[in-house]
Amino acid sequence: MHSAPSTPSNELAELTTERLVLRTWTAAEAEAVLAGDGRRPAGWAEDFPAEGDRVIAGLFGDHPAWLGPYGHRLLVERDTGLAVGSIGLFWPPAEGVLELGYGVVASRRGRGYATEATRALAAYALTAPGVHTVSAGVELSNPASVRVLEKASFERYGTAPAEQAEGLARFRMTRPARRE
Repeated sequence: MHSAPSTPSNELAELTTERLVLRTWTAAEAEAVLAGDGRRPAGWAEDFPAEGDRVIAGLFGDHPAWLGPYGHRLLVERDTGLAVGSIGLFWPPAEGVLELGYGVVASRRGRGYATEATRALAAYALTAPGVHTVSAGVELSNPASVRVLEKASFERYGTAPAEQAEGLARFRMTRPARRE
């Protein structure tokens, strides 16, 4: 994994894991996702984009920092070169905490991609200036997503009752304390 710049800049680190490349979205990719006109770039899995990808692409105009070094990325299979999902950090941090979200298209689920990408992006996020925690919320009705966070070594620290937040569980990963 590449080291993070000390401050957010135009230098966009590409993160490489065992089976994936996590790279920032381009404006053209976001436009293609939003166009929905049937024209598909060759570098997309057959079922990409998923609904979550469309939602995120639609928010880039209001949140340009999400296209920065600590923002959102496409999940690209190293073997095929195909975009198979997305993962992102909701920059800027709030009191040192960054929220993380992810999604993998149905044809690639069950392969551990979400866990692999979550580990890599969370580790990278914890190198960002002023960030000490990466957090994520997941509905308890989505046990596969709960398992992704558990396998990625996130700690569960809270659950809202179903009547308050559709049974939302909160998870976090915190930067290890530095030794003096």
